Amino acid sequence: MPLARLNGININYEEHGDPTGLPILLTHAYAATLQMWRPQFEAWTCYRVVAWDMRGHGGTDSPPAQEDYTEKLTIEDMRALLDHLRIERAVIGGFSLGGYLSLEFQHAHPERVRALVLCNTGPGYRNPEGRAQWNEFSINYAKRFEERGLEGFGRGIEIDATRQYQRSAAGLAFAGRGILTQRDSVVIDNLEHISVPTLVIWGADDARYQSGCSYLASKIPGAKLVTVEGAGHAVNLYQPAVFNRAVEEFLDSLQVP
Repeated sequence: MPLARLNGININYEEHGDPTGLPILLTHAYAATLQMWRPQFEAWTCYRVVAWDMRGHGGTDSPPAQEDYTEKLTIEDMRALLDHLRIERAVIGGFSLGGYLSLEFQHAHPERVRALVLCNTGPGYRNPEGRAQWNEFSINYAKRFEERGLEGFGRGIEIDATRQYQRSAAGLAFAGRGILTQRDSVVIDNLEHISVPTLVIWGADDARYQSGCSYLASKIPGAKLVTVEGAGHAVNLYQPAVFNRAVEEFLDSLQVP
């Protein structure tokens, strides 16, 4: 797997499909890795599919200080990777934390975004109380890695599919405290200003993210919501054929003159 030296760290990524095809940048969930996108690598052969490990995860470096893990640094890692690959504009897609970061990337670098694919994710919080509850959950997850090392994983098909690729419990703990936690309402406040085509995909068995996906689809102008039955949180792994077909139809519509 290639490594790119970007923003002072080595970032692990993979490219699949047609190097001349529509570029897609995929970002994984917290405590997962790029390997959660394996069914998409195998199916999307006509697109240029790029997936990467965010800092603290998988084959990407785990810097030794908490200040090296922030949403803003992660967004700049995404931008730097696109620059490294000489991709001017891409479809930006992500799952769970990766979907939230995709929204934040669109806010920071709208000129680099061709479209958005948001999978079982949410818009963050305006309400400080709601944000505080989310941050408590995030910090408690980080504490599990601090206390139990790589035995601190939670449950999830995306985690089971990728845990063997994790190298640093400390990196995961730092990421939980610094990237998974939230500090403002920038993302949710920006939704009505998004002007690129947007696909929101929700796995119908994931009750926790139903309201978040519905909210995204209702607030982003022209967004399309696809509900996938028989799928939990990692919708792309529970029902890969249905997921792939929905995304392919959306991506193909972008290329219609």
